Amino acid sequence: MAHMIQGVIFDLGSTLIRYEGDEKETQDRMIADLADYLLTAGVPIEQTTFSSTFAARLNEFFAQRLRDWVEVTAAYILRETLEELGLPRLPPERVERALEAYFAYSETRWRPMPDADATLARLAEEGYRLGLISNASDEANVQRLIDTAGLRRWFDPILVSAALGIRKPNPRIFEMALEAWGTPPEAVVVVGDTLGADVLGAQLTGMRSVWLDSRADAPPNEAHRDTIRPDVTIHGLAELPAVLRALGQGDT
Repeated sequence: MAHMIQGVIFDLGSTLIRYEGDEKETQDRMIADLADYLLTAGVPIEQTTFSSTFAARLNEFFAQRLRDWVEVTAAYILRETLEELGLPRLPPERVERALEAYFAYSETRWRPMPDADATLARLAEEGYRLGLISNASDEANVQRLIDTAGLRRWFDPILVSAALGIRKPNPRIFEMALEAWGTPPEAVVVVGDTLGADVLGAQLTGMRSVWLDSRADAPPNEAHRDTIRPDVTIHGLAELPAVLRALGQGDT
């Protein structure tokens, strides 16, 4: 039985915006910028030791969040690193400034995906409710990216895992969007680029899924290609209005 589609939940990174740069080079630059900020702020770090310890904690906690579907924030990782090195605890406002320095370089490298704004405008014009759920270690970073890309006007709610403590594919984060709308899951479609987060989360919550294969060969997707199957796969956002109409009519 077909169900009329009332709402669409989007992912952010590699779905509505894309990163232009090398991930390893970017992480090295971000950690160096963070260390530079701490030194300038008078925190007595040894730069090489801090950088290697912070990178190790990143890898450790990022593996944990993928395994447990919980979010580990960048602020927490910074505090844990400083504590491990026997350094003084930073006040919240200093942590906020440090993370602004940490994310500043990467924020300059994000660009809107082709057809993102035009597609969102078309969907809004056709009466769909639009929501956004982003897995990220820092909420302020995500909010800045949304504003820089001019996307805020399209979405309500906007849910960021760093603010909630849970991350996709945890069904609870999707249920929060459904509750905000008062909409049943069968009337909502999830659109994203990650099989193990967006598509699996939709399936666990009883929603349909559209996979944007912008990163089809990335390790997180390669690991799930044979086990997690979306309802529809698209190659670009411009395909989405027709796909949603077909899903609502039971044609896919």
